Amino acid sequence: MFKAFHFRNPFFRLFISSVLYTLFVIWLGNLWLLFGLLILADIHITKFVNWTFWKKRLKKGEKRKFTIEVLDAFIIAVIAAFLLRFFMIEAFTIPTSSMEKTINVGDYIFVNKLRFGPRLPNTPLSLPFTHHTIPFSKTRKSYLKWIRLPYERLQGYGQIRNYDIVVFNFPEGDTVVLDYPKADETYYTLSRKYGGLFVRDYYRTAIRPVDKREYYIKRCIGTPGDTIEIRHGMAYINNKQEKQPPRLQYNYFFIAESEADSSLFSDYDISLYDVNFNEFNSIYEVPLTKKNLEMIRNNSKVKGIRKHESIDPIVSSYQIFPFSGKYLWTEDNFGPLIVPKKNTTVSLSADNLPLYRRIISVYEQNMLIRQGDSIFINGLPADSYTFKMDYYFMLGDNRHNSNDSRFWGFVPEDHIIGTAFFVWLSLDRNKPSFKKIRWKNMFKFIR
Repeated sequence: MFKAFHFRNPFFRLFISSVLYTLFVIWLGNLWLLFGLLILADIHITKFVNWTFWKKRLKKGEKRKFTIEVLDAFIIAVIAAFLLRFFMIEAFTIPTSSMEKTINVGDYIFVNKLRFGPRLPNTPLSLPFTHHTIPFSKTRKSYLKWIRLPYERLQGYGQIRNYDIVVFNFPEGDTVVLDYPKADETYYTLSRKYGGLFVRDYYRTAIRPVDKREYYIKRCIGTPGDTIEIRHGMAYINNKQEKQPPRLQYNYFFIAESEADSSLFSDYDISLYDVNFNEFNSIYEVPLTKKNLEMIRNNSKVKGIRKHESIDPIVSSYQIFPFSGKYLWTEDNFGPLIVPKKNTTVSLSADNLPLYRRIISVYEQNMLIRQGDSIFINGLPADSYTFKMDYYFMLGDNRHNSNDSRFWGFVPEDHIIGTAFFVWLSLDRNKPSFKKIRWKNMFKFIR
């Protein structure tokens, strides 16, 4: 009896694979895919169709060629890697220092997609294992827009919580300026400074769907319904001071006895990407953790040090969200601001429209027109609006070197990819050969 249900028994294998496949189809929410059970039955029992068409069926006693075995293993590995990447875990590289110390430039991380639920693609016709452009090409798209699917996400086992480190598509990445030298100046930043017509006339631009926008990684400070405020650089959630990440950094100015060499910064593990030096007055500006701040204060080479704080709201109209003279906020003194929540209704006025304009017109795709103090949505007068999605407020742990929600607003739920949880490789790009490897940063869970 036991031997009859051995794993090599085709009926037993059909039973196990059918149960797993049925559960998978229920998770996907498309019962039409249950017809795939017929394929499983043919693979295990009837064998009418040769589903592994790249190899012929063997006669009794005949051995398969080595090249076919290798091809067979390669195809299975590619399919397994694709399914793993699509539904469960994806690998990302950290290109910028916005999360420096928590996650460093050159870190290779794994992102968990299952917790919030894997997002189905908006553009399914694309080259596997690529993002928005073909490898070794700066402008050639790796996807086709022939099929555009609406936002849909499979059920996850949890939600995004305060202080989670989240990977998402850049919200202002729907329109990009190609080959512009400054990566931190987006199409919208340039348009606010110089005008949209000027940018479109002098630079090449491209429109990208949600799932093909640049990847960003930040810490979630505000979840739907939270009230966020930043006072003197410190974030407050619902009027309670944030739980400071252990490696949170702020920028500090200091003067050294002489022009400092790189050893001063390497001693404190300060990224050279974030070191600014003013030759006119010999002042350095560097990001420091609380621990490094105490150490550098006691360094005999350092004379005088003070914390950076942005207090001038003049640049708010084009740099700080919501880009309005009604909100004279800075990166260090911001809010209070309520994070939009799905099915919540807010009153609309000419004063608060800048907070919600992009949500209404871009993220939730309504036609929004303002005429004087009157607001029209899809051609109808509107004095309120009900949100269709949840939104999040993100900050970088490297607070003065982070392009985050203070500069472009909320992250819609359809932009969320997953939560970062593990560093599997860490390379210092400023060092040669094997010295690049940062062993102490590898194989660590991200907190």
